[in-house]
Amino acid sequence: MSDVKKIATRDSYGNALVELGKAHRDVVVLDADLAAATKTDTFKKVFPERHFDCGIAECNMVAAAAGMAAMGLVPFASSFAMFAAGRAFEQVRNSIGYPHLNVKIGATHGGISVGEDGASHQCCEDFALMRSIPGMTVLCPSDDVEARAAVKAAYELDGPVYLRFGRLAVPVFHDEATFEFQIGKGEVLTEGSDVAILANGLMVNEALLAAEALKAEGISARIINLCTIKPLDEELVLTAARECGRVITCEEHSVIGGLGEAVAALLSEQLPTPMRRIGVQDEFGHSGPAAALLKQFGLSAEHITEVARDFVRG
Repeated sequence: MSDVKKIATRDSYGNALVELGKAHRDVVVLDADLAAATKTDTFKKVFPERHFDCGIAECNMVAAAAGMAAMGLVPFASSFAMFAAGRAFEQVRNSIGYPHLNVKIGATHGGISVGEDGASHQCCEDFALMRSIPGMTVLCPSDDVEARAAVKAAYELDGPVYLRFGRLAVPVFHDEATFEFQIGKGEVLTEGSDVAILANGLMVNEALLAAEALKAEGISARIINLCTIKPLDEELVLTAARECGRVITCEEHSVIGGLGEAVAALLSEQLPTPMRRIGVQDEFGHSGPAAALLKQFGLSAEHITEVARDFVRG
């Protein structure tokens, strides 16, 4: 795996913004004194007149973005997930969600993989917060190719969009030449019949690795990438549940309020199916190397393999 290209999706975000800025003059980018970390400094270098550093004032940044959207611009308001979704939640809800304004929220440094920054910055609640806002689209891309496509799709969608990007470099497994992205549509990466493993973000690559390990043990796993958490691709989820009979969700987020609960709610109402949820188990993270933390919190291919094995054979 050492020869596989790895790129952090926060870098993808910065690069996609530049591409959008060249194609569309209505794109503006706001940041809360974190341009180097969120990679919006990439946009700033090319379009300094369209980049606005709002300082450590995320609530004001969101309000400013709402005002810009009301004037016909397409603002991308950027900060760490903990601050964009957490600290500024009231403004996101009332100033963007309620009037359904065309603001895109670029939230970087989501999840446990923030690593050494510790629990105060490891936002594992952002999917839950953003899913709760009526009309909000919630995206969590899995690699560089999908992340850049998601940013462009977010621009093209009229309405508020929350995009989560990661700090940790992750393998690029999509082929840009053939990849097609559509908001609200999932993607079957491997076929399988014993268990369906639904994942997003960096957990998609872990699920793919788990599928290889399970295949060697005679277990057929269907891997599905659900970048769009809201609106959920209900048809694809129901088909996978019906054909595989078992469902596992994997997310770098709390098991409360995220992808797992969205899938569980759908299945409980329309097609009751045995399922397991892999994610952060109602606890805070702590400081440490990202890779070590992911393993400690069960967000690894090894843990997915173990859960799937016990699920299928148990």
